[in-house]
Amino acid sequence: MVLSLRPFTSQGRHVLITIPTETAPGETRVAATPDSAAKLLKLGHQVTVQAGAGAAAGFSDAAYRDAGVTLGTDIASDLAAADLVLKVRTPTDEEIAGMKRGAIVAAFLRPASNAEMLDKLAAAGVTGLSLESVPRITRAQSIDSLSAMANIAGYRAVIEAANSFGRFMGGQMTAAGMLPPAKVLIIGAGVAGLAALGAAKSLGAIVRAFDTRSATKEQVESLGGEFLTVELEETGEGAGGYAREMSEAFIEAEFALFREQAEQVDIVITTALIPGKPAPKLWLRDMVERMKPGSVVVDLAGEQGGNCECTTPGEAVTVDGVKVLGYLNLPSRMPDTASSLYANILVNLVKHLGAEAPKIDMSDEITRAITVTHDGAVTWPPPTPPAPPAPAPKPAKPVAAAAEEPVEAPAWLDSLMIAGGLLLVAVWVWLRFTWGAEPGSAGGEALAFVQHLTVFVMACFVGWQVIWNVSPALHTPLMAVTNAISGIIILGGLLTGGAVGEGGMTPAVMLGLLAVLLAMINVAGGFLVTHRMLAMFRRG
Repeated sequence: MVLSLRPFTSQGRHVLITIPTETAPGETRVAATPDSAAKLLKLGHQVTVQAGAGAAAGFSDAAYRDAGVTLGTDIASDLAAADLVLKVRTPTDEEIAGMKRGAIVAAFLRPASNAEMLDKLAAAGVTGLSLESVPRITRAQSIDSLSAMANIAGYRAVIEAANSFGRFMGGQMTAAGMLPPAKVLIIGAGVAGLAALGAAKSLGAIVRAFDTRSATKEQVESLGGEFLTVELEETGEGAGGYAREMSEAFIEAEFALFREQAEQVDIVITTALIPGKPAPKLWLRDMVERMKPGSVVVDLAGEQGGNCECTTPGEAVTVDGVKVLGYLNLPSRMPDTASSLYANILVNLVKHLGAEAPKIDMSDEITRAITVTHDGAVTWPPPTPPAPPAPAPKPAKPVAAAAEEPVEAPAWLDSLMIAGGLLLVAVWVWLRFTWGAEPGSAGGEALAFVQHLTVFVMACFVGWQVIWNVSPALHTPLMAVTNAISGIIILGGLLTGGAVGEGGMTPAVMLGLLAVLLAMINVAGGFLVTHRMLAMFRRG
């Protein structure tokens, strides 16, 4: 089923978009900034922003006027004429009653806990689009407002924790003494948790994270955090990319881990939420009591009851010397950034619905998921998304990888090298004590030859053992650092080859020159390999 809005024809505009002032307590965000409103105007729509709507977020009426926006002074008439209403929070009863039938309202509608409001929207013939119901799929990332706000909340949680914490977040060593870094535990490694992890690490803290979804382990570790696990084979990966409830056995093991961590960490940030249900209680009172005085707990799930048993939604309380922050709507504590991101998401939403005239296409996966009322009926909840596929089994170790392991030299080769070395030593000893070592004598020349041959064979033996026991994966970088060895060979070759003027082109001189040539080839190759390896680490 497709609903097409009637084109707004006066002044050449397609539809009339109205942005009212947010009236919810503590809400400082606005659904359109001057920049986003200008983008909507470029799409051909008429945009009306209620006077003063952006003041709390730092956007003046003059900035909207300069962008070409109409400033509304009579919100009742503006809502009555609007084809599309963009808001942050749930519309009030008065706003719903003032909208015309067939209008669309897009906001955080909280459909799972606001059935009465859905009924009012349906009765008024207003189509409701719930921005927190955007599915976690690649195609919907540009309108995923929940993730954008969670990112801000996670960052702000660290700022609030650092403000309430009595020490540096990062460790310092000063003349007055050494200060250890703060230890931070983040429960829930979703968007908010990962944002908190990144912010805490940037401040120098030691960060640990826990999540029931094993798929987040790599993300946590990539940001420099330590991923905590329990010894149970169970995953919390739910449909739509959200977490699901866990078994009693898993929860008990989880609590045991948290009690152990409570005695070690200084700051705990909880972010665990299950869509449509009260926030799970994960940080219990006895865990708070185990924490050191001066520690801080920041509960991001306060609006759904909180993850901590000691949380008082909307307030900061102290329990046994531990500060528990239950602040609501942390994105509103950064209204400029939050409004800018949210407003751009709404522009993307308008484009998704249809740049010229928004349409409600219930066959589209994204549109169906966010549409909670339509054509006079409540359409929430949408069809259940498919469960995530089972994790693929770990691939077997490839055969090629086995070749990367050091390979032992054949036993017969080792025996042959040892026997040859012992034979040369025996010959040297026999020549030394039988023929003597007078310079110029046959015995002296033979002894010198055996000495040089012995050094050559032993060098080959040592070099063979060293290279053979190095993994093939390291042969290339090893080549880059062998120029020092090649330099020794070149020096020896030059000393030998320097005898050309004295004794002519003897076999020893020819071997010396050959050694210089081969060593120079190795030096050139070493520099080339080093250059290529360094190029791999250059940026841009």
